[in-house]
Amino acid sequence: MANPLSLYALCGSLRQTSTSRRLLEALSAASPAGVSIEICDFIGDLPIFSPDEEGDRTPAIVTTFAEKIRVADGLIVSCPEYVHGIPGGFKNALDWLVSRDEVPFKPLMFAHASHRGDLVLAQLTDVLQTMSLRIVPEAFLRVPLAGKSDEAQTAMLAEAQESGALRAALDRFTQAILAAA
Repeated sequence: MANPLSLYALCGSLRQTSTSRRLLEALSAASPAGVSIEICDFIGDLPIFSPDEEGDRTPAIVTTFAEKIRVADGLIVSCPEYVHGIPGGFKNALDWLVSRDEVPFKPLMFAHASHRGDLVLAQLTDVLQTMSLRIVPEAFLRVPLAGKSDEAQTAMLAEAQESGALRAALDRFTQAILAAA
């Protein structure tokens, strides 16, 4: 890969031990040379969105969040389903980006850590397409970690690593990014 690619990963769960985060960490560890993945650690610190706080009044943390997205070559989203929907903190983060120019046409990959949760995937697809992100469906990755013991999760992630499933999803995503460049 001639130029390194920088991917920014957004976790829809605020739990540090969430299966969504664990999947993002596994993807980061599996990333090939020339591809870096940074996982956002401050979605829960963003203030509640208000259009009155945009423009010159945009909080510094929101500006930092938006800048991380701006410089990324692509986004990876891993989000659980909470009560058949998008978790509030994650939706709040997306709300801060709606009227900004960092996200339109940015490539996006879903990494899903559950055997269920198709409602949240459909809702996220609708919201993110409305925000003009370019979802790369061929890069979709599902590793059903949710509800499994820590040992079972570790084994499943090791298998996904050894089988090449993690790397293959990342390869499909990076190929789509490079093809559109």
